[in-house]
Amino acid sequence: MTVSLCVIAYNEQSALPGLLADISAQTFPKNQTELVFVDSASDDRTKELFESFADEHGAEYMSIRVLDNPARSQAAGWNVAISSAKGDVIIRIDAHASVPADFTEKNEALIASGEYVCGGARPSNIEDPTPYREMLLAAESSMFGSSIAGYRRKAEGKRYVDSIFHGAYRREVFAKVGGFNTDLGRTEDNELHYRIRQNGFRICCSDDIISYQNIRPTLRKMVSQKYGNGRWIGLTLGVCPGCISVFHFVPFCFVSALMLCFAAGIAGSLFSMPMLWLGLAAVCASYTLADLLMSGAALLTGSKISAWYLLLPVVFPVLHIAYGCGTIAGLVQLPLWKHGLTGKAQKEIEEVKKKVIDNTEKSGGKD
Repeated sequence: MTVSLCVIAYNEQSALPGLLADISAQTFPKNQTELVFVDSASDDRTKELFESFADEHGAEYMSIRVLDNPARSQAAGWNVAISSAKGDVIIRIDAHASVPADFTEKNEALIASGEYVCGGARPSNIEDPTPYREMLLAAESSMFGSSIAGYRRKAEGKRYVDSIFHGAYRREVFAKVGGFNTDLGRTEDNELHYRIRQNGFRICCSDDIISYQNIRPTLRKMVSQKYGNGRWIGLTLGVCPGCISVFHFVPFCFVSALMLCFAAGIAGSLFSMPMLWLGLAAVCASYTLADLLMSGAALLTGSKISAWYLLLPVVFPVLHIAYGCGTIAGLVQLPLWKHGLTGKAQKEIEEVKKKVIDNTEKSGGKD
């Protein structure tokens, strides 16, 4: 089988040297590997780094192409890559990532064994470690701070999951389901994998495969990320409720409970019913207990403990509130946002499907 390794990047000049070094070190044969690099109208040296790598290593690979994504969005960038990819297997790698040398080889082997979509664990990592960033990594690596998604931690054997990160796909999967929904941001993976499952494909997660995603290096950037993630959960509810898990709404429920209890407490004060403040106290007490317990668990599992870890009981609620407020904002914006959708994204999904089918026919229909 031939493999297309695809990377989409926007202003990633600091992250790309490490990732390109990882790609160059892959043990899968380079003459069976196509590299598809997509630059999303970066205004730094991202495209230059892609082109320099292509100039230096082009003769080693089946092909290296540097393409443009003027729309800039992640979903649009992946559609550019998928439409262009000629490999039997298409692998997505995030620009803020690192992959072991055997990453491509193990994914290709699993696909060759009969799977159609596969991947593995994707734990978090940090660039340029400091005690402060180690604390942020502990928060992001905790189920309490990020997600219960199985792919974020080490898999247990071989199992089938609802979604995967840094996934590998047989080309015929995209020929059947089409490309990414460009109406969505942050949740485009959820929606695509929902369609993949609806079309009868299974998503295999193997403990033999691992890759790493670099976390945001500051609390401010993490808060911004969580707010954006929460906002897109709220918006996606109006487009594809089936691709959203109930667990995505836990921060929303927490923030909503705080707001309702606070409102009830205010009303209780106005009408001489101070007992209504007990609701807020109960919610806060329950959360504080969970917060302290999970902070302690993160402390016990941390690799490099420092005084910064004492901030975890503060960092966790900040991240949860940011995510929950984002979901509330998304739900408020949903009616107007949904009204503004033009149907263009669905046409693009179908266009990707046609281009993938054309690529398959030109290659002789091989998979």
